[in-house]
Amino acid sequence: MTVISHTLFSGFALFPTVFAATSTLLASHFNGAIFTLSLNTQGSNGTLAITSAAGGCGSTPTWLQYYADTKKLYCWDESWQGYGTMAEYSVSTDGTLTVTGQAKTTGNDVHGVLYGGPLGRSFIATVEYTPSTITTYALPLKAGPDHPFTEPLQMEKFHMAAPGPNERQNDGPHPHQALLDPTGKFILVPDLGADVIHIFAINTTSGHLDACPDAQTAPGDGPRHAEWWSPKGNTMSSDGLKLFSVNELGNSVSSWSVAYGAGCLSLNKTQTISTFAAGKVPAATVFNGVSYPPKAAELRIVGNFLYAANRNDKLFGNQTDSLATYSIDPMTGTATWVGATSAHAFYPRSFSVNKAGTMVAVGGQTSSSVAIIARDTVTGKLGDLIAWLQVGGKGTYTNEDGLSSVIWVE
Repeated sequence: MTVISHTLFSGFALFPTVFAATSTLLASHFNGAIFTLSLNTQGSNGTLAITSAAGGCGSTPTWLQYYADTKKLYCWDESWQGYGTMAEYSVSTDGTLTVTGQAKTTGNDVHGVLYGGPLGRSFIATVEYTPSTITTYALPLKAGPDHPFTEPLQMEKFHMAAPGPNERQNDGPHPHQALLDPTGKFILVPDLGADVIHIFAINTTSGHLDACPDAQTAPGDGPRHAEWWSPKGNTMSSDGLKLFSVNELGNSVSSWSVAYGAGCLSLNKTQTISTFAAGKVPAATVFNGVSYPPKAAELRIVGNFLYAANRNDKLFGNQTDSLATYSIDPMTGTATWVGATSAHAFYPRSFSVNKAGTMVAVGGQTSSSVAIIARDTVTGKLGDLIAWLQVGGKGTYTNEDGLSSVIWVE
């Protein structure tokens, strides 16, 4: 089986960089491609260009995770065809990708993480949105999805007693992230369908996951993703450690205090704050007779600042959504609304901050774009647009197509 196509993907061409790249990014697209991008900046201006592209992560790559210590990239496939592909790549100095391992999955994988073993790199966990499962595998992955397969180690299916209040919670649990805790001993799984955050204790030797009691969100919150924060600026410390989760259906961010007990981690919710000023959620868009409300997508924490992406709020134009900014009180961990700024993208599904904290890369799903936005490292405020590029074919409004994920390679 050929795992990488060396021909051009339909709907785009590759453009050579004119100047030496100052930064490298990777962006996945629901057309099956992972694009390598170069960003060149001069002062407050910059240019983005596509330098290469790779396949190998199935038909619908949706999430990218880069590990700088091993220069490895992992990609998960949100295929709705009843099967999918999880792929591992080596990342060269210029960002070129080479497939080094693959695994056939049950499909609809939306997120994953490495865990366990002496270096935290011995196993991989992935969550499947519609099968409502979490599945683990031992690393390294075998060379391809064909025989001999990389066989799963464990699969746990989630259940819920009754449908939630939102119509998207009528068909069962929908796990959306596999998040490792700072100690490397627990995996947390926000479940958009069941309004809970599942918690698993890790056997770091065998990779086995043991279920701990769930943390319950408010009905209809629909938790999607989460990140850790510590007043010490180092999440390895459990003193004052908090978890912040973004609620897709509730258009809000919740904070949780963390307690480590006998064999389990527990969460206690301390705050929920809207992703819109004064909690005023913009009106839904009626399209082809169907109502589509805004929905939160992603959050990132940098120091004592938190950012959340809003999709379909159209606060900055008919096809331009917003990013919400909050400050976090270093003494209490309380989040306070700062303001909303343009995401320079339509349906900003994904965004990430560079290591220096000076730039934010925003992946617009429907606009199929990558926008680079300036960030003030002192005030935390987001500034002007530095560079913008359409990557692959545009998505279709309300459909699961277009750009899916963007990350920095550093």
